[in-house]
Amino acid sequence: MKFYTEEEIINKYIGEEGSPKRVAFDKDIEDFLIGEAIKKTRLQQNLTQKQLGELVGVKEAQISKIESGKSITWNTIVKVFKAMGANSGTLDLGEMGRVALW
Repeated sequence: MKFYTEEEIINKYIGEEGSPKRVAFDKDIEDFLIGEAIKKTRLQQNLTQKQLGELVGVKEAQISKIESGKSITWNTIVKVFKAMGANSGTLDLGEMGRVALW
């Protein structure tokens, strides 16, 4: 039986680091993790998606898309966290690393 590292499997089936397919894969993972962090923060503050949408100035459906990792832009991330009172700090993306928020 042969064993493979996670990196070896990703390289084989998704693509080498830096390849277009791998870049898209990594971005999808990062967007998902950011969406999860936004959802976690919203729930900690006892906000519904509708309430957060009102604070940000978007509809509830947009918050749902953001939390599922779709429609993620840096501008959106900043607006959402500012609306929840996160003026500065760090967003923990798990193994993907950390992103500083201002």
